[in-house]
Amino acid sequence: MYVLPAWLRRRRVGWLLPLATLLAVAFTDWNTSGDFRALSWIVMVPGLAAALCPVWVTAVFGLVSVMAYLGLDAAWSHEYRAGLPDFILVAAASVLAVAACWLRLRREGRILHIRNVADATRATVLRDLPPHIHGVENAHVYLPADAVARLGGDFYDLQPCRWGTRALIGDVQGKGLGALAAAAAILGSFREAGYHVPSLSIVAGRLEVRMERQRRLGVAMGDAQPDRFATAVLMGFPNPGCGESWVDVVDFGHEPPLVVSPRGVRVLQVANRLPLGLSDLDPAGVASAVPHRFTLAEDDVIVLTTDGVTEARDSAGKFFPLRSFLEDAVVRDPAAVASASQVAALVSDGLLRHSRGRLHDDTTIFALRFSATEDTYWTLPLDESPARTLGPLPAGDDPFQQGIVRLRAGPEDNPSGGGGPEAAE
Repeated sequence: MYVLPAWLRRRRVGWLLPLATLLAVAFTDWNTSGDFRALSWIVMVPGLAAALCPVWVTAVFGLVSVMAYLGLDAAWSHEYRAGLPDFILVAAASVLAVAACWLRLRREGRILHIRNVADATRATVLRDLPPHIHGVENAHVYLPADAVARLGGDFYDLQPCRWGTRALIGDVQGKGLGALAAAAAILGSFREAGYHVPSLSIVAGRLEVRMERQRRLGVAMGDAQPDRFATAVLMGFPNPGCGESWVDVVDFGHEPPLVVSPRGVRVLQVANRLPLGLSDLDPAGVASAVPHRFTLAEDDVIVLTTDGVTEARDSAGKFFPLRSFLEDAVVRDPAAVASASQVAALVSDGLLRHSRGRLHDDTTIFALRFSATEDTYWTLPLDESPARTLGPLPAGDDPFQQGIVRLRAGPEDNPSGGGGPEAAE
């Protein structure tokens, strides 16, 4: 593959196209007969410069175009000259090109600023993760359906704590700012509860409370999708070096996790609960969110995805067969699934080939691998102080349970007058 020289890559070369156009028009006009004058085509030169060059370069090309017009037209005899009308056209186009170039650069600056804001927002909601966190190797690929805004309703995160490491992946129903706000609310609750609370069941309950509060706030604020919910998978890994290798899983209506290893692919099938935000439809309540524990081998890699992966289609409308794709990959080369980064890259490449790069929904791939060896990325001391740890409370004093009761009771049964924006949030 040919690579441009370094001196050329360091310079802006947008001026080459209007320069080539200017030379081509001049050459064509000089080598044609008087019955066919190409000189008026020179009006394209300042237009191209306005689209590709800075303002001062555009002004230079406009001036050169006017001078070239005068020189070339004067070289012809009087009866073949283009005359004043075309000169006015070229001069006016040059002036308008400078103005258009200034407006283009101003708009590009605004778009760049908006894109930087979107990137900062995305980095806050979906923060970057080091490849190893407290004994868990991880790799993630996030492909938003909106390639311009690069924001959506998918979310994922890892949170280390003194009881191990918690992982979360999910997808908020719907799109737009409402879905992004719900994803940010869930992640914020996960980062706090996942760090302070010893029980994964209570962490799951806190997520449910937060999603219900967010949904009720959306209703109070006139959200276009008041019935918004989120599917999610919550996982818990033990502390590295404890001599155990397992994972606890709570599934809120999400795609079940897959475990891939050189020996094959299996599904961590658990009893699906209702998605976050729909606990009022569950007679058992969110208090029944009991994790399912699975034993892990040393080389097992857990693959978590959102529905953007399983619902991606090829040109014939066929869905991406994630499990069979991984099984075929293991048969071809068992070493290709030796690490979380390899598995994430493998699934991402296969998905983009299958869909030919056309994704119609936000897509997240989250690969995790538990390691019994402590890593050096988690250097901050973990909170060991019971006074700063929100442990389990007596049944009647648990604010999570009280919150669910208040949310389900409705404003008529809430002495504080719930139902307004303040009570919802």
